[in-house]
Amino acid sequence: MVDRPDTTIARTDGQLWARGDEAAFAELYDRHAEAVWNHAYRLTASWATAEDLTSGTFLTAWRRRHEVTLVRDSALPWLFQVAGNLAHGEFRRRTRFRRLLRRVPVDDAVHDHADHVAESLDGDRRLRAVLRAVAVLPVSEREAVELVLIGELPVAEAAVLLGLAESSVRSRISRARSKLRLTVEETR
Repeated sequence: MVDRPDTTIARTDGQLWARGDEAAFAELYDRHAEAVWNHAYRLTASWATAEDLTSGTFLTAWRRRHEVTLVRDSALPWLFQVAGNLAHGEFRRRTRFRRLLRRVPVDDAVHDHADHVAESLDGDRRLRAVLRAVAVLPVSEREAVELVLIGELPVAEAAVLLGLAESSVRSRISRARSKLRLTVEETR
């Protein structure tokens, strides 16, 4: 009869840490990953950052497993300390990044020429659609729109040119706007 080591015996963190192999480390990870994630989440209030900090904590633990001696046979206090240090570093990094962003002048930002071209083409397309819609308006409404909306003439001056009362010009523009809105929305 061969004596095999009993794998069901609960090992302490210190024993697993002292072994330092992948299987022992995997057991430590399974034992403490949730607690480390919860600690990191309480420090950062971010699920994604807590995941990153948990990964970073165990990566640090793996790299330093031969340098660190556990106190009181538990890895958890040391893991919490590492997570806290990483969270503090993350906070400092984000603070520096925000400060840097505030120093970047907004006007010096490089604008993408393609965006400008696309906006111009879209604006030109919409203007052509509006002008086509204006062209099919009844003559009385079209004249009022051309003078006031397109020509930017004050209503009072347009009324004098058209020989109408200002209220009549406003009424024609109002009816024309309703028709134009419908026509332009249909072309989208």
